[in-house]
Amino acid sequence: MRQFLKFTLASMLGTLLIGGVLILIFIVALTASLASSLSFQSGKPTTVKDHSVLHMTLEQEVVDRGRSDELMLDFGPFKGMGRLGLDQILDNLEKAKRDDRVKGIYLDLGMMNMGMGAMKEVRDKLIEFREESGKPVVAYADWYTQGTYYLASAADEVYLQPQGDLDFRGLRSEYMFFKGMFDKLDIDIQFIRGSNNQFKSFGEAFTEEGMSEANREQNRVLLGSLWRTYLTAISEARQVDTAQLDAIAEEMRIQKAGDAVTLGLVDGVKYRDEVLDLMKERMGVDTDDDLELASFSKYTRAVVRKDGTAEGERGKVAVVFAQGDIVDGDGGDDMIGSHPLSAAIREAREDSTIKAIVLRVNSPGGSGLASDVIWREVDLARQVKPVVVSMGDLAASGGYYISCAAHKIYAEPTTITGSIGVFGIIPNMQGFFKNKLGITFDGEKTNTYADMMTTSRPLTADEKDMIQGYIDRFYDTFKQRVADGRGMSVEAVDAVGQGRVWTGTDAKARGLVDELGGLEDAIAAAADMAGIGDPKVVKLPEQKEFFQQLMEELNTQTRTWVASEWLGEDVELLKDLQLARRAKDMTGVQARMPYVLRVH
Repeated sequence: MRQFLKFTLASMLGTLLIGGVLILIFIVALTASLASSLSFQSGKPTTVKDHSVLHMTLEQEVVDRGRSDELMLDFGPFKGMGRLGLDQILDNLEKAKRDDRVKGIYLDLGMMNMGMGAMKEVRDKLIEFREESGKPVVAYADWYTQGTYYLASAADEVYLQPQGDLDFRGLRSEYMFFKGMFDKLDIDIQFIRGSNNQFKSFGEAFTEEGMSEANREQNRVLLGSLWRTYLTAISEARQVDTAQLDAIAEEMRIQKAGDAVTLGLVDGVKYRDEVLDLMKERMGVDTDDDLELASFSKYTRAVVRKDGTAEGERGKVAVVFAQGDIVDGDGGDDMIGSHPLSAAIREAREDSTIKAIVLRVNSPGGSGLASDVIWREVDLARQVKPVVVSMGDLAASGGYYISCAAHKIYAEPTTITGSIGVFGIIPNMQGFFKNKLGITFDGEKTNTYADMMTTSRPLTADEKDMIQGYIDRFYDTFKQRVADGRGMSVEAVDAVGQGRVWTGTDAKARGLVDELGGLEDAIAAAADMAGIGDPKVVKLPEQKEFFQQLMEELNTQTRTWVASEWLGEDVELLKDLQLARRAKDMTGVQARMPYVLRVH
């Protein structure tokens, strides 16, 4: 009850604050639009002083594609509310490599809102920055999560606050099951999945009290693969054997900051001012002078000249971003609408100046119908120019469906992909309405199956058979799409399908992925396939006007901030409860991840 009251109060407070925040943001936005001196309006680039250190913090949510016209608000509910694009992070690190004004990177790590796939791409780029530029990267944190430490391990030197901590205890997954709640409410969740889709376990959250053996098995394999990738990266960076690292986690050997130093995972314990003094020494700056810290977000608008072919003569590669749940129609915030994404792929296909297409997929899937609509455009594009898929944190189920027609697929070792399978959910609310609310339903119909999809009664045996047939036919189509795209037999696809989720590493071993790599690797491959050298990257779909996007996102972001302030880590429970609400909106066949995966 205490948790429920916290959730309720947080929601109420968020609603009350939204009105005031809307007025405040309107004033800020109006002022900003009139201030010609603001760089995002005037196009004025950010000024970077000589002997600067790029100050890299990643507290903002990291999405695949950022906005160059983002307002840099950094107070109250706006602190960390903006988004930073993975594309911007990679571009900034690429610019900083050849920017003579930037002498190094200060990786200042607190909390981080980034998936494991994106984290791997940023980490690889930091290592590339160090090796190719010869400039130092220094990491510091008051305390390291396993995620922030993974990123920090790419630095030349890693420091920790003397009273801080390094969380190093292995990975876990945890899911919330709602069967008991639905039983108390007399709601029967009718979960129908494809035949032989035992790993397609999304509906188990609503029909079971714990994990099925099939789900437990795929979780065990998935976490094991991710953990091996994690340990291997740390081992190479810190020169500590993977078996030793695993023992450190197994025995919880890091109890205090000094333990991390003794075990070789951290170079020293220092306060923040001492780390900044260390960087001054590295940069040859007098200790009495301030260190020139260049804001990482503002550096996005810094101009760094690039040698090579003139801009107008460079061949174009279109990067089409597909992030979020896949839905029918126009979609919305953080959703892949079948209409706008199909239009963007079609635009790239029909534009003769665009020589190749990279489809960046970061999606747990969603509507089977919408996935097929998008697949068709990818297949058409494949017939006229090279199409390469770059998988982000997730490209599972419907996310894999829209990817499988590409000429080549790239994924990170930590990418979650596969989940080739489908399901449907139809809640039977009859008991809830009758027993809890005293509401009953009655009516007439012209034909036997006119009310087949109603939630006011259970499905009949005939109706279940019909829906099962529809789902099985869609699964057969899914398998055939993958078989055609990947050059596999349908039987081979079924063997790695059945709704099962794989990491990028395991997917590559099973023929579902061609290469391990990130977005930059995919762009380079697409350009090479098109026979162009240094490509000009065009990003699609076109983004909405800044203020329109800002107003649309404000409600959600403010609620998120309020919930985080009130609930802290418990905000994850609120997200799980919202999952139960989403089930009623899943109309039609679903090609969706079998569960919401959060690795801790």
